[in-house]
Amino acid sequence: MAEEKKQDIKPVEEKKAEPKKVETVKAEPNKVETVKAEPNKVESGKAPFKPKPKFGQKRPMRPRRPGGGRRVERPKDEFEQKMVDLARVTRVMAGGKRMKFRACMVIGDKKGRVGVGIAKGVDVAMAIQKAVGKAKKNIITIPIIDGTIPHKVEIKNKASRLMMRPGKKGSGIKAGGVMRIVVDLAGIKDIVCKILGTNNKINNTKTTLMALSSFIGQEEKKIVAKPKELKQVDGDKIPNKEIKK
Repeated sequence: MAEEKKQDIKPVEEKKAEPKKVETVKAEPNKVETVKAEPNKVESGKAPFKPKPKFGQKRPMRPRRPGGGRRVERPKDEFEQKMVDLARVTRVMAGGKRMKFRACMVIGDKKGRVGVGIAKGVDVAMAIQKAVGKAKKNIITIPIIDGTIPHKVEIKNKASRLMMRPGKKGSGIKAGGVMRIVVDLAGIKDIVCKILGTNNKINNTKTTLMALSSFIGQEEKKIVAKPKELKQVDGDKIPNKEIKK
């Protein structure tokens, strides 16, 4: 029996593994598609491409916006202004010292009008602004004859003494200190001035303005006698004083 069984068993045939076939694919060269850009064509939401300027080439100017980028020119003030004095002043209060700035400004149009203003402020800009505002309210007009003043003036105010006299044509302004500033802004071309008293700038400025204002209204000061008012009584004209009520 054992021999029969051995005969029935057949040997198992070994299958040989077939080699795998590898498919070779030839790689095609990269194809580059060229697209022609149409000029002045802007995609939605994107700005047009602008090439950068080459070295040494000027960058093209941007187009101006309509009504934008223009500075509004302020109207020029008719008066020129100069600072005569700027000082820091303190005031003693119950809680301590309060500090402010005092400015003295002179303004003029160089056509015969000049003014002086003094004011205080918390800062320098405020003090100057207030002083210019006060000077515009205190403007006087000076009669200028052939570029100089009408006659010689000697004036004294407190501790300041000044002398002013007309100068020859073409001699220029011969003055020093604050008098030169006031006379220059007034528009006087030829004059001789001298400070004989104190060197206090504010007092000398005020006194100079007083001297220049002494020329004003010389002709207006002449008193013209008015005719007496007459009242008609019974056909006769009698002065009012002689009428008895």
